[in-house]
Amino acid sequence: MDGLLKIVAIKASMNNGLSNQLKESFPNLTPVLRPVIKDQEIPDPYWLAGFTSGEGSFVIRIEKSLTHHLGFQILLRFTLSQHYRDKQLMESLIKYLNCGNIEKVSTRSGIVTFVVYKFHDIFEKIIPFFQKYQIIGIKSEDFKDFFLVAYLMKEKKHLTKEGLDKIKKIKAGMNKGRS
Repeated sequence: MDGLLKIVAIKASMNNGLSNQLKESFPNLTPVLRPVIKDQEIPDPYWLAGFTSGEGSFVIRIEKSLTHHLGFQILLRFTLSQHYRDKQLMESLIKYLNCGNIEKVSTRSGIVTFVVYKFHDIFEKIIPFFQKYQIIGIKSEDFKDFFLVAYLMKEKKHLTKEGLDKIKKIKAGMNKGRS
C-alpha cells in the first residue's frame, strides 16, 4: 500500500494531476513537491533536436483570405509547448534560436508555448537548424514536408493554383494524416 501511495502522490504532482476518480479514492493524499528549476537553458543543439522530436510541431495552415489572389494564404508555424513551470526554458529558446516569441502563457491551462511565425525566421533559422541537427522519428517526416512547403513558398509556387493544390496535398498527409 505504501508503494501505491507513493506512485499516486507522484502522479498528483504531474501535469494533469489526478483524475476525479483517483481524487475520490485518495482524498487525503499530498502530492509530491516538484522543485522549481531555475536558470533553465538549452544544453546543446542535439538536446533541442531531441526535445523537438518529442514536443515540437511543424504546422502548415491554409486560411481563406480576401486579399490573396487564389482566396487562400499559407502560414507556417513552428511551436514547442511545455508546462508553465518550464516557462524560463521556453523563453531561453528565443535567445538560443534568435527568433520567435512566447505566445501562450496560461497558469490556468498550465501551458506555455514558444512559436515562430515569421517566414524569414522559419526559412533562414529554423529549417537550417533542423537540417543540421536532425529530428528523429515520425516527426522528421513532418519536418521534411514543412521544409518542402517552405521551399515552394520561397519560390512563390504557393501563388499558383498548382502550387496551392500541391501544398494542400502535402498538408493532408502530415501529422495524423500520415499513413
